Amino acid sequence: MVLLGACSAWSLITAGAHEGRPEGVLLAVLAVAAGCAAGRICGALLPVAAPGAAAVAGLALVATTPGLAASPQISAPLGHTGATSAVLTLSAGAACCAAWAAGAPAVRLALWLLAAGTAVTAAAVGSTPGVLGCAAVLLSSLAAGRMRHRGLGVAGLAVAAAGVTGTVWAIAAGALPTGPAAALEGPLTRHRVLLWRDALGLAGDDALLGVGPGRFGDVSQAAAQALPPDGKPHSASLQQAAEQGVVGMALLAAVFGWVLFALWRSRRSTAVVLTAGATLTALAVIASVSNALSFTAVSVGAGLVAGVATARPLAEGTARTPPAVPARGDRLVR
Repeated sequence: MVLLGACSAWSLITAGAHEGRPEGVLLAVLAVAAGCAAGRICGALLPVAAPGAAAVAGLALVATTPGLAASPQISAPLGHTGATSAVLTLSAGAACCAAWAAGAPAVRLALWLLAAGTAVTAAAVGSTPGVLGCAAVLLSSLAAGRMRHRGLGVAGLAVAAAGVTGTVWAIAAGALPTGPAAALEGPLTRHRVLLWRDALGLAGDDALLGVGPGRFGDVSQAAAQALPPDGKPHSASLQQAAEQGVVGMALLAAVFGWVLFALWRSRRSTAVVLTAGATLTALAVIASVSNALSFTAVSVGAGLVAGVATARPLAEGTARTPPAVPARGDRLVR
C-alpha cells in the first residue's frame, strides 16, 4: 500500500509540474488495490470458486466486449489486442490457480480444461499473443507442480521480466545488432518502434519528472501519426519513463518486485504461488509491448490474481474460541 500510495503521489507531483492528467494513473492504482483486496478476501474464503469464477468472467468479457476482441478495425496498427491478450492470460492463470487449490479430481480436471479453453478462445478471436500467453502460463503452471523450492522459480520470473524490458529499451535505443533488430521489428511493427524511440527521447529530455502523465500523445510526433491516435507509447516501462521520469519507472518496477516478494513469502502452495507469478510475469511481458495496463479490467485482474495467491488460508486464521459461559448454579473455579 505504501508503494501504491507513492505511485499516486508521484503522478500528482509530475502532473502539477507539467499540467498533466493523472486520472488514468490514479484509476489504475485504485483498480489494482481493489482487485488485490478482493482477491485476498475471496482467496481465503473460496480458494477454488473465486479464481475459477474470475477465469470465467475474463472469458465472458472478451466474448461480449467488442473493444477487447481482436478485429481488423482495432488491431491495425496497434489497437486493443494487448488488452485481449492480457485478459485471456489472466483468465488462464486464475483457472490454473483454482485447479491447484481444488481437492476433487473431477473439479481439478474441469479447471484444467477451462485453462486450456482460454488458449482456444484466444485463437478463436485471432489473438496470437493471447495464445502464446495462455500457453506459457499453462505450461509454467504444470511445471510449477514439480518444483519444491519456490525461490528459484520466483527469481527466474524476475529475470525473465527484466530481460524483456531490457530488450524493449535496447530496441528503442537502437542498441541491438542489425539482424536481431530487423527480425523483431517485423512483428512489433515499425510504428511501435517509432513510438518507443519517441518515449525514450522524451525520457532523456526530462529524466526526473518526464513530460507529465497522460501527455505523451500531446508531444510525440509518432503518436500523432497513428490512425486513430491513442496517445500511448505501447510500452508500460517506456510510458512511465517518458511521462513520470526515472522515479515513476522505478516505482513501477518496485511494485512488480514487491508482488514477487509477497508471492515468495505467501503461505499458499508453491504450485499456486508460481502459477500466479508466471501469470503476472506474462502480463508484464505483454504490457512491455502494448498498452494493456491502460484498461481497468486488466489492472483489476492483475490485483485479483496477486491477492488470491497471497491470501492466508482460513484454516490458519487466528480466531480464538470464545470462553464458555457457566450455566446458572455452576460455581466458578479460580
